[in-house]
Amino acid sequence: MSKMLAGGGEAASSKRASNIELFRIITMLLIVAHHYVVNSGLTAVDGPIAESPTSPLSIFLLLFGAWGKIGINCFVMITGYFMCKSNITAKKFAKLLCEIMLYRIVLFLIFLLTEYENFSVTAFVKTIVPITSIKYKFDDCYMVFFLFIPFLNYLIKHISERTHFFLILLSCLTYVLFGTLKCGLFALNMNYVSWFMVLYVIASYIRLYPKKWFDNTKICGILLLLFVLMSAASVICCAYLGERFNIFIPFYFVTDSNSFLAVAVGVLAFLFFKNLRIPYNRFINTVAASTFGVLLIHANSDTMRRWLWNDTLDVVGHFGDELMPLYAIGCMIGIFTICSVIDIIRINLLEKPFFKLWDKYWNGVSSWITRKEKAFLDKMSIM
Repeated sequence: MSKMLAGGGEAASSKRASNIELFRIITMLLIVAHHYVVNSGLTAVDGPIAESPTSPLSIFLLLFGAWGKIGINCFVMITGYFMCKSNITAKKFAKLLCEIMLYRIVLFLIFLLTEYENFSVTAFVKTIVPITSIKYKFDDCYMVFFLFIPFLNYLIKHISERTHFFLILLSCLTYVLFGTLKCGLFALNMNYVSWFMVLYVIASYIRLYPKKWFDNTKICGILLLLFVLMSAASVICCAYLGERFNIFIPFYFVTDSNSFLAVAVGVLAFLFFKNLRIPYNRFINTVAASTFGVLLIHANSDTMRRWLWNDTLDVVGHFGDELMPLYAIGCMIGIFTICSVIDIIRINLLEKPFFKLWDKYWNGVSSWITRKEKAFLDKMSIM
C-alpha cells in the first residue's frame, strides 16, 4: 500500500483547460441550490412546498433544487476521468484529509464558542474521527472511495475494453435499474462508497476508450437537453401525482444518485463540458479549485444547516415573497461566493505553506513508513 501512496510531491502539470473547471463550478452551484430546497425545511412534512407542491412558487423551487444528486455524480465522474490515468499519492490524500478535518474542527469550535451549539460527546466524536459513516455522508464516503482508487486503477488497467464494458453494464443493472424502480420487491440499499466506484468505472471507460459520439458536442448537447427536459417533466408530473394521491414524491426519479435520469444527465453533462473548447482561464480555474471547500463549509453539519438555512437566511420565511426566485438565486450565488473566498484564503495561507514543508520532509517519513510496513508484512508472511 505504501508503494501506491509513496509519492510525496506531484509533477508540475501543464495548465489545465477551463472547460471541466467551469463544469465543477456549475456542479457545485447546483448542489448549493439543492441544499437550499431540501435542507431548509421547505420540503418538510409541514413545509410550504409539501403543503402546496403544485403552486407556481413550489414548482420553481422543485425545479431549482432538483439537480443536487446529479451534481454529486458529475463531481465524482470528474475525479474518475482524471485519476484513472494518474496516481494517488500520500500528498493528494493528505490534502483531502486536512481540508475536511480543518473545516470540521474549526466550524465545530465556532459554533461551540458562540454557544450556538452545546457540547456533546457524539458531536465531538463525529468532529475528530475522520470517518464515522459510509452510507450517505459525502465527505466520509469520498475519503474511503479515494483510498480505493489505486485498486480500481489496477483493475481497469488489467481488463479488456470488452470486460470493462460488461462491468459497467452489470453495475448499472444492479445499481441503476433497482435504484430507479426502488419500490416493493425492487428495493436497493446503497452506500455512496460503492456507487462512487461505479461512477469511477464509467468515467474511466470514457477516458480510456474514446468513441466518436463521446467527442461530438452537438450530439451530447442535444441528448443532454432532452434528458434535462425529461428530468424536469418528471419533477412536475410527480408533484401533480403526489398532490392527487396525497404523497410527496416530486424528486422520485432524480432523488437518488443512482436513478436512471440522474445518471443519464450526469454522464451527458460531463461529456458535453468535456468537449467544450474553453482555453485556460486563471479566474475559472482558481474558483474551481475551491469548489470542494464550498461543499465542506455550507453542508458541514446539521448545526451549520440550521444556522445557515433557518436562522440566517430564513428560507421558509421568504417562501411567499414576490421576489422569492431572485432571493433563492441570490442565496445560491452568495453562499458559493463567500465559501469560495474562504477556501481560496485557506489554500494560500495554510495549504500551500504546509505542503512546502511536506515536500521537504516527506521522503524521510516515507522511507520510515515503508520500512515499518515491510517489517509488519514479513512477520505476517505476506509477500
